[in-house]
Amino acid sequence: MDAQAREREAAHGPVKNIVWRPQSGPQHAFVECPYFDVLFGGARGGGKSDGCLGEFALHAKQYGPAARGVFMRREMPQADSLIDRSQEIFGRMGWTYQKVDRQWTSQRGSILRFRPLEDDRDAEKYQGQDFTRVYLEELTNWPSSLAPDKMKATLRSARGVPCRFRATANPGGSGHHWVKARYIDPAPQGRVPLMDESGRIERVFIPAFVTDNLILLKSDPHYIDRLKLSGSKELVRAWLEGDWAVIQGAFFDNWSTARHVTKPISSGIPKHWMRFRAGDWGSAKPFSFGWYAVASDDTQLPNGMWLPRGGLLRYQEWYGSSAPNVGLKMTAEAVGTGLKERSVHDYDGLKAGEQPYSYTSIDPATFANDGGPSIAERMMASGSGALQPADNTRVGKLGHIVGWDLCRQRLDGEAEDRPMFAVYETCPDFIRTIPLLQHDDTRAEDVDTDAEDHAGDEWRYACASRPWIKPSPTVMPPLSGLKDVTMNRMWKTAPRPGRRI
Repeated sequence: MDAQAREREAAHGPVKNIVWRPQSGPQHAFVECPYFDVLFGGARGGGKSDGCLGEFALHAKQYGPAARGVFMRREMPQADSLIDRSQEIFGRMGWTYQKVDRQWTSQRGSILRFRPLEDDRDAEKYQGQDFTRVYLEELTNWPSSLAPDKMKATLRSARGVPCRFRATANPGGSGHHWVKARYIDPAPQGRVPLMDESGRIERVFIPAFVTDNLILLKSDPHYIDRLKLSGSKELVRAWLEGDWAVIQGAFFDNWSTARHVTKPISSGIPKHWMRFRAGDWGSAKPFSFGWYAVASDDTQLPNGMWLPRGGLLRYQEWYGSSAPNVGLKMTAEAVGTGLKERSVHDYDGLKAGEQPYSYTSIDPATFANDGGPSIAERMMASGSGALQPADNTRVGKLGHIVGWDLCRQRLDGEAEDRPMFAVYETCPDFIRTIPLLQHDDTRAEDVDTDAEDHAGDEWRYACASRPWIKPSPTVMPPLSGLKDVTMNRMWKTAPRPGRRI
């Protein structure tokens, strides 16, 4: 008997047929947590799934036939290892597993199910059911909070059993932004009870790391070493440290807050700079409109960077969301009126009927005619000003720079201190969502469209309307018979202006 076992026996008496017990630290805090909504984990190998299975086993032991739980993944194949682990716990406890129904039943009548939850429409299927525990594995796989929040409505008990919502997560994934905003940002170190909108304390984040999982490290001492070889340094950092500031798989890996975000120009945007707008429509999902100015001269910005001639400055935004990736469901007429109001305030000295923008490039889907006026027509009738369909090309053929690549080109710019794009710090939703965009799993050159990509789409429309491509370095071949190489050296090192289209 080791020292830890002797300590447990001294505290709790002889241990007989113990199938599962929480490890000290985060797992113990998790199973004892009294709050309604708990996010557990945040790093790889922290014992998150094991903690959830064990928590339900303890819940079933206490409440017997009144305990009803459901484990959910976005796709059922993702739950295979979880079901395998459940065999080791509930099988040894004498529970019965029905493979067809993916359901465990205890001798006392407790029920635990494994079910898929793809999106909020899928959540509607469960609204007539009652659970005392809902577990969502890898919460960041859901691009918005709609489906998880709908499942909370199924937590009810006619027998007075305390009902709880439990979720696990690692940094990354299409839902990284909303999970981070809800659970991590208010208290990054965790274990701080948070107030919900009604003023009640009911939500908490309990971080767990692989170093907390002593059972795993003892049975697999080389686990951390293998983890370090499993991906980029950013991914490993996120997995080991649970660092939610790390965005593994970021689509715009050349984005830099220091280079691309600036305070507003104190003297205002020069009047002679051409201005235009771009927009992405949304109702159930957010809409995004951005106001842009095109630099007529090389201009030094407050952040120290230079915006070269032809560079884009995104200086104003209207982002229609009630929560991350959740829209306002405004009518096209209301959005058109809102654009009119914001445009009048934007432009000093605007006269009645005057249009200060050279054009407004908007999602071409808004021009679809489905038996009545299109969304774009309804917006224009409400005062939005003239709208034109945007180039919606996302990915080009080999050798063609279009869509997202045009955005990348502008982020790179002419030089380190000369990006061809900048955004005012007064555009928080653009700054929040662009760095979080990730590659699509099946089409690496495109953005994951399940993520909050609305400001990204609007920005892509803007860049497509003003294409700029960084020129390739040009080196003149040496002049034959020239003994003095000074001219050759000057040619090779001379700066080249960006090619503007």
